Amino acid sequence: MDRTTEISLIKEIIGLAEQKSAYLDETIAHSPISRYASPERFERERSALFRRHPMIVAHSSELEGPQAFLTKEFLDLPVLLVRDGDGKVNAFLNVCRHRGAKLVREASGCKRIFTCPYHAWSWSNDGALRGVPHEEQGFPDLPRAERGLRRLPVAEAHGFIWIIANPDAGDMPDIDAWLGEIATDFKWLGMADHKVAVVETLDIKANWKVLVEGGLEAYHFRVAHKNTIGPYFTDNLSTYRMFGRHIRSVLPRISMPDLTQTPEDDWEIRRDANLLYTLVTNCQLLVQQDHVMWFHYEPVAADHTRVRIVTLAPKSYPDTEEMRERWAKNQLITTTALKEDFELGEEIQSGFASKGNPSHLFGRYEGALNRFNLVIEEILAN
Repeated sequence: MDRTTEISLIKEIIGLAEQKSAYLDETIAHSPISRYASPERFERERSALFRRHPMIVAHSSELEGPQAFLTKEFLDLPVLLVRDGDGKVNAFLNVCRHRGAKLVREASGCKRIFTCPYHAWSWSNDGALRGVPHEEQGFPDLPRAERGLRRLPVAEAHGFIWIIANPDAGDMPDIDAWLGEIATDFKWLGMADHKVAVVETLDIKANWKVLVEGGLEAYHFRVAHKNTIGPYFTDNLSTYRMFGRHIRSVLPRISMPDLTQTPEDDWEIRRDANLLYTLVTNCQLLVQQDHVMWFHYEPVAADHTRVRIVTLAPKSYPDTEEMRERWAKNQLITTTALKEDFELGEEIQSGFASKGNPSHLFGRYEGALNRFNLVIEEILAN
């Protein structure tokens, strides 16, 4: 984000506050309940959205140093991320090419060679088949090149590791092209200079889109979060911009409208607002004053989402007990507010069975929710 954009966004919020107006879309919108409750719709999303397009699967700091490895499960897909000796990231299916056993059982570590726990076939961390016990007798003329680990399209950009969760998906597109104009903001954030400080994983009985939508409006802040973060944010005041498929939202704190009393040269958007980046396919980044909260959504079923909540702290901060306590406290504050949203999300999901509403109703100040759903609809239609 350049300085001109930063000042413009702050002025936009101040102007809305002075007008005593929310940021308004032209019309209200309806979102059919089938988007959230239909198992058939969910399977279409898994196939057409999550298995065809780039998604963040890890932060670069989780795979630090040559020969590092990390195992993940996502969309029922066992994933093995590795750095080779040159520091290049590779992504494979974590599946032995002999009899299909899980190749690597550990969550993370450092290895140059991976050996299957079943029959001791082994692969180097570039995916090449390295060793087959009793190969000459049992597997004469084995085409080793055809038994390398199955690759997943992978890229490392802006401090994150991106994959396409399909070994048959072809080449990974350029990540900056996928991000579009919002890539400029990612360069500004400098996420490669951050590290994972705190991690928490929750299983929520709600559709993933219900959970994403919870962060896309400030209409609920003073009600749902009245005893937590609500008093620190303005009532029903936020703005958003679309960047192709992705969304940048500005969630001002109560201090932002008062910046009219402060010289523009002293304005800093991160000091007086949270920025929320919603990335299709499966992530939201909540940019706070000196750190970033990363919300990583794994759709498990139409009514079940696994959410990984991560505090990403700048590497420039010392790794001291005092700082670890600070990040843990910040994580607790954010997670407490999120759990209020998630409890509502589970109630919303359970209410679908009643068929009390054929659709959700999005007001003019909830336009980002409608635009997010239209992006998903467009991808499913192609």
